[in-house]
Amino acid sequence: MPNSIFERAEYERRLAATRQAMARQGIDCLVVSEPANMFYLTGYDAWSFYTPQVLLVAQDEDAPFWMGRYMDMVSASDTTFLPPGNIHSYSDDYVQAADRHPMQRVAALMKEKGWGSKTLGVEMGAYYYTARIHAELQAALPSARFVDAELLVNWIRLKKSAAELAYMRQAGRIADRVVAAAVERAAPGVRECDVVAEIYKAQMAGCEEFGGVYVTSPPQFCAGPRIRTPHGLWTDERLQPDAPFNMEVAASRLHYHSPISRTVYLGVPPPAYLKLAGAVIDGLNATLDGVRPGMTCEQVEETWRKTIARHGFEKEARVGYSIGIGFPPTWGERTASLRAGDRTELEPGMAFHLMTGLWLENTGVTITQSFVVTDKGHEALTTYPRELIVKK
Repeated sequence: MPNSIFERAEYERRLAATRQAMARQGIDCLVVSEPANMFYLTGYDAWSFYTPQVLLVAQDEDAPFWMGRYMDMVSASDTTFLPPGNIHSYSDDYVQAADRHPMQRVAALMKEKGWGSKTLGVEMGAYYYTARIHAELQAALPSARFVDAELLVNWIRLKKSAAELAYMRQAGRIADRVVAAAVERAAPGVRECDVVAEIYKAQMAGCEEFGGVYVTSPPQFCAGPRIRTPHGLWTDERLQPDAPFNMEVAASRLHYHSPISRTVYLGVPPPAYLKLAGAVIDGLNATLDGVRPGMTCEQVEETWRKTIARHGFEKEARVGYSIGIGFPPTWGERTASLRAGDRTELEPGMAFHLMTGLWLENTGVTITQSFVVTDKGHEALTTYPRELIVKK
């Protein structure tokens, strides 16, 4: 069953760009451990990243080599273009064993291919490249030179192809439905968990033409005292009248994410809360209107900061980040951030979540927009109205 998510030529372009980046750092073989990067380079897709697995991209081989658990070889065969000879495994007695480790098998393969004394790039900061993995590789490959190649592939992912953007637009359509489903279910007396259940249902059901897949993280659902927290989760408490709740959700189409945050007020918002929401909306719209290719990430953040300052507010945290492929625990690409000091220049095809939220001592509002940089400005990935949702 060949991979059908992208044309083979697209994977070849990604691999060529990766090898070029490797050459600039003098890397002979790149050890890829981040699931999003494995998916990006080959299409590999399985819920198998709870055990060690790697993709080896070498300068002297046309196709990468995959190494993972034996039972997951079938997924490597089914979801990638890799030939059978490039798919390797370790047996189950290596899984969570005290006396051996899968990286010993990876090291054996690397020695066999002649990479045991070469310069190896490893993703030091990747969530799935553990201290144990690094120690085992170093012990098994004492003649190798290890260099930090964290985010090497991530930066290549920053600019999306037309095919990738098509999936992100589809994710945006699902995200709009997710918010609509949550708003419809929400009412005073309804349990928070029942609203979240509708969110999960909408995420998976998707649209008539296409469905969704799991997103990287659970919905952030903050009601009651948690309204002032950016990353809180739901409870089984009932929603209260004359009170707001915040939700940050996303939809995923073939692992391509479009996030969205909205605030819902159940009742009539007081003037102070309308002022806070108005500042967020004004800042969001002004920032989006100012997006142009060639400007830097810090210039995008500067527009937001100056706009909300006119309303008497300020925000310490970044106001956005790059998005695209997402695997747990985050849909952020961990590269460009919309914040002071980030001089990454915007280019058409880059996608961001403009995370315009304000959290004060006792309250908060979050109304955000995922967008793509275009030749002339931006394209919104979701179309749900950028406003405070008032449900009386």
